[in-house]
Amino acid sequence: MSRVDYGDLAKQIAALTEGETDEVALMATLACEIHHSDQRFDWTGFYRVTEPELMKIGPYQGGHGCLVIPFSRGVCGAAARTGEVQLVDDVDAFPGHIACASSTRSEIVLPVRNKGGDLIAVLDIDSDQPAAFDAEDAEGLAAILDATFAR
Repeated sequence: MSRVDYGDLAKQIAALTEGETDEVALMATLACEIHHSDQRFDWTGFYRVTEPELMKIGPYQGGHGCLVIPFSRGVCGAAARTGEVQLVDDVDAFPGHIACASSTRSEIVLPVRNKGGDLIAVLDIDSDQPAAFDAEDAEGLAAILDATFAR
């Protein structure tokens, strides 16, 4: 199975989003492009910070997602709470994991910050394969998020 080329994906996303400043439009474009770039990605989407300590579903690709996730729960909450990338090889071993889809085996979640450094969302990618994500994914995705939202 071929893995995504993050350099090519970043260029494609930069071309598609050039000049766009609307965060939801950017999230929708990224969710689509990232989701279709790699067969490991079963669910790809954003949870937007809508009020203190609370996120609601934003643009995504895949089956339905959870509608609301508090910062205090799950992998997405941990990424929002700590501001750190969460790489989870086995979601069943993650304390407080929120099972939005029973097929999910592993997950990567990255904080999304605007140019002011404020947390505006998290990017959540689920896979039906165990240990599907690694540091290369974290670095490639983080670079895309920074180039898109923190510019």
